[in-house]
Amino acid sequence: MTYEPLHHKYRPQTFAELVGQEAIAQTLTSAILQERIAPAYLFTGPRGTGKTSSARIFAKSLNCISTVAPTPTPCGKCNVCQEIARGSTLDVIEIDAASNTGVDNIRDLIERAQFSPVQCRYKVYVIDEVHMLSTQAFNALLKTLEEPPDRVVFVLATTDPQRVLPTIISRCQKFDFRRIPLEAMIAHLHKIAKLENINIASDAVQMVAQIAQGGLRDAESLLDQLSLFQGEVTVEKVWDLVGAVPENDLMDLLQAIDTDNATALIDMTRHLMDRGREPLIVLQSLASFYRDLLIAKAAPKRSDLVALTSATWEKLATFARHWDAELILAGQKHLQTHEVQIKNTTQPRLWLEVTLLGLLPSAIRTQPQATAEPAKNVAQPPQHHPPQSRAGTGAPPLQSGGNQTSNIEQPPAAKPQNPPPTSPPVANRTENTPPAAIPAPVPTAETNQTNYSPTNWADEIDLNRVWEQVLDRVRPHGTQSLLRQHGQLVIFSNNTAHVKISSQPLLNMVKDKVANIEEAFVQIFNRRVTVKVGLTNPAETNSSRAKDLPTSNGRVGENPRNSHPADDAGQQVQNSAGSEIADNFLGNRGEEQKHPPAPENTAVNVPAVSESRSPTNVSTDSQNDFNAQAVAVRDDAQYVANTARKLADMFDGEVVDLSDDLEIWESETFRLESEPDFSELSSDLGEDDFIDW
Repeated sequence: MTYEPLHHKYRPQTFAELVGQEAIAQTLTSAILQERIAPAYLFTGPRGTGKTSSARIFAKSLNCISTVAPTPTPCGKCNVCQEIARGSTLDVIEIDAASNTGVDNIRDLIERAQFSPVQCRYKVYVIDEVHMLSTQAFNALLKTLEEPPDRVVFVLATTDPQRVLPTIISRCQKFDFRRIPLEAMIAHLHKIAKLENINIASDAVQMVAQIAQGGLRDAESLLDQLSLFQGEVTVEKVWDLVGAVPENDLMDLLQAIDTDNATALIDMTRHLMDRGREPLIVLQSLASFYRDLLIAKAAPKRSDLVALTSATWEKLATFARHWDAELILAGQKHLQTHEVQIKNTTQPRLWLEVTLLGLLPSAIRTQPQATAEPAKNVAQPPQHHPPQSRAGTGAPPLQSGGNQTSNIEQPPAAKPQNPPPTSPPVANRTENTPPAAIPAPVPTAETNQTNYSPTNWADEIDLNRVWEQVLDRVRPHGTQSLLRQHGQLVIFSNNTAHVKISSQPLLNMVKDKVANIEEAFVQIFNRRVTVKVGLTNPAETNSSRAKDLPTSNGRVGENPRNSHPADDAGQQVQNSAGSEIADNFLGNRGEEQKHPPAPENTAVNVPAVSESRSPTNVSTDSQNDFNAQAVAVRDDAQYVANTARKLADMFDGEVVDLSDDLEIWESETFRLESEPDFSELSSDLGEDDFIDW
């Protein structure tokens, strides 16, 4: 006769025989008695908890022919019950979804479900491991689950409900099978051992139940293996059979760690390796034992929370009294960190010994000290100071680690027009002199301007850059192209922007699109900006160009060489050609942001120009402002030309003069002196022929 394993022989045949699933058994029993049978059920839970067994019991209860109606206690003797137990009936079909994952299998199942039962009351489809179905198969099953044929019941079983489509779960009655409680499993194993005449100790039965971790099928299979031992089955035989580390060996390891005995710890580790224990199993078993030690420390009377024998639990509870919880948690974290390393290394035994030596109290105490020292040098959070003027280009930046008070840049004093050449650099003076009190800022016209960033918007304003950003946001694209070619932002003060257009006809077209330009300003500055458009005239164009031209020190409309002699400026060009090229030839963008162009309503103070450069004294009155700016532009143009020649000589090149091409381009620029007459042209064109600017 063929041998029948214990987990097959003692499979439950009724709901009353289910172990540890009383709530589910009672619910299904009530549904059968009241004949409230749902079209689809979903059984979820860990392996070995009774999902498939419950599905078979449910099928027997619906189709047992010993009674006139479905019964919660099938007889198990009629032809239908016996065929369901053997799996040979035509109306109860069990399908392994792992082997039938395709949509074609599900379509075939749906076609057969349309036929009435042959010999049973209900046609029952049990789909095991339903999460293995493909997405297409799930979608094909949706309609049938929602509106199944009459007398058809689907029972879906899975160990991974997260992989089942939510639309499938919503169409089923869901039952969650829990792990079998320890007491119920121990009682069931004692019953089987008594019926099978297995000589096993009570501690060994408890150990089998704990190793199974709530899976009754695993416990019955392990008991079936232990029944082959000669004589009484003890706890040591259970540990040897499963290949785990015995509790006594774990206690010895813990004792060696507690006494800080590295020699005993290494000897115990090698003893376990010589007995065939895997390094990873040793580490995982010790990590689980640390968890039990923590529970013994926190709740010494709750032995039901751990998978240990009563004798080992008493020793562990006594042992945990003089252990600190911090030391236990540190050891458990240490084991968890090194588990991945032992899994992937080619020398697991070596790294197991190193990991266990790291659990010694002497090793753990040194770890917090090594990680706590760098905390002393943690940088302080940055201090936010109000923006200050730069004392000089050579001033050192603030350092986060040192004394910040000594490195605070002082506000610049009034500079003489012609400082002596032998004056020391400003950076050296700020380092050697004690810090002075910072005076309160003097309110100017810039103070009343609206902020659009953490700093004053006038500190970062750049008309050309702002205009480019505005153009990128102007819609439609026709208006954007027109403004890019024939428009210019000449003034941007407070909440008003002045835009100049090159000709009157184009100006008339732009007036209708002022709202689009204002919308672009709102997108950039998050505030309302009034846009005024006008016609360009040469005086305003030259004035705006002179005013917006950046110089070597980053200030607009100011000659950087007015405060130095001509010889000194020439000497600086010879000594630092690369620095002057970066600051003057390329525009020095970094300094230009810190020293923005003066607002339109603020007078530009131009220092007196030396006689070698200009024979006249430039006045700061508003009526002579244009002349002063013209002088500055002329000097800057000459300075750029000299620098360009030096750069060309340095690289054996030549300076190309584009003035001729520029004059040709300006002569060909689209400028209209008078407004053209489009009346004849518009009469021949329709409404749809005009471009929407």
